[in-house]
Amino acid sequence: MKKRSAEMGESGMNSWGLFVMITMIMVMVVGVREGMGMMMSFRGSKGLQNCDHSTHTTSWKTLLANGIAYTPQMGWNSWNHFRCNIDENLIKETADAMVSSGLAALGYHYVNLDDCWGEPNRDSEGNLVAKHSAFPSGIKALADYVHSKGLKFGIYSDAGTQTCSKTMPGSLDHEEQDAKTFASWEVDYLKYDNCGNNGISAKERYTRMSKALLNSGRVIFFSLCEWGQEDPATWGKEVGNSWRTTGDIEDNWNSMTSRADENDKWAAHAGPGGWNDPDMLEVGNGGMTTEEYRCHFSIWALAKAPLLFGCDVRSMDCSTLELLSNEEVIAVNQDELGVQGRKVKKDGDLEVWAGPLSGNRVAVVLWNRGSSQAGITANWSDVGLSPSAVVDARDLWAAFNSNIGSRITLCPSGFSCL
Repeated sequence: MKKRSAEMGESGMNSWGLFVMITMIMVMVVGVREGMGMMMSFRGSKGLQNCDHSTHTTSWKTLLANGIAYTPQMGWNSWNHFRCNIDENLIKETADAMVSSGLAALGYHYVNLDDCWGEPNRDSEGNLVAKHSAFPSGIKALADYVHSKGLKFGIYSDAGTQTCSKTMPGSLDHEEQDAKTFASWEVDYLKYDNCGNNGISAKERYTRMSKALLNSGRVIFFSLCEWGQEDPATWGKEVGNSWRTTGDIEDNWNSMTSRADENDKWAAHAGPGGWNDPDMLEVGNGGMTTEEYRCHFSIWALAKAPLLFGCDVRSMDCSTLELLSNEEVIAVNQDELGVQGRKVKKDGDLEVWAGPLSGNRVAVVLWNRGSSQAGITANWSDVGLSPSAVVDARDLWAAFNSNIGSRITLCPSGFSCL
């Protein structure tokens, strides 16, 4: 492991709290493509000064009234790695691996079946039917198996006439019937896509299913996969528990970073009960380096994005498991304050991302998105701390504590800070 050094500001005799860095007040450091990101959590001597929560628009009066999603959802989804190559054995083995790997115990509770699970046509009574060749035992039996492992079971449908794979029917004009079907199967989560929508307003189509789920007799997490086309962040909290703010992610650096940027502008609309969703984690799928995946996971954690990953849990390598299992980084994502971190400073490829945490703490990411070594400085005023604060900082990836005053500067290069 390469050594890392940092130029710290003036430190006083006393520390007054905790700074989180990804290098998280707590300090956390994270690698980036030919550069690196750092995540920190701090608590300052005079508290947070520049964290204006007046734009945090989520209110309990306008949230979907199903009483869940107080923190972002965590779990697994089949699409990113397996696409349509799914069957009941895969899902059962994944549920087993979620438990045996320890991920379930860390909060990854959802096992979500994505597109391609159904027959191409409804039955004679208009019901969705599981594809017999892939799910011969049926969806209810599969949900029962997942539940027997202490996990929750999710399914996929579409707010259109067909799903995006065009292999099975969508739920448009069948919302009540399908919601009751999902409830009878004891589904816990619905990802609802946006293909084949006949040009009908997204808000109208998603509201129909929202009402149907509330009337189904079962509490079901409602994930709006609307791709951000009609700015669902501005109305999603009344309809669902999370809403996509972006198009589909791909397993590469440019796609990941662009999704982070697109999601960032909607930060004020997220909060307990309803979350912005820049799409699922690609961690472990092989298209990025371990350090790039570390940045991916860190930024998603800071931004209170859903932590839904999609690699093959049965065969993931140790580095992937280590990234997904960092309890302190997960805790930033699941923090009870529920305020989305955002980009607070940018100088070319050099960025500072930060957000407040409960307990008068701040999580910070120093992110060099360029290809050459450069110093990145986060002044306390940049991240909502009093300029005169002296803080205890904890690096959530390297797991060490520091006492810092005034600012922190790192010089990342080639996934490291020298």
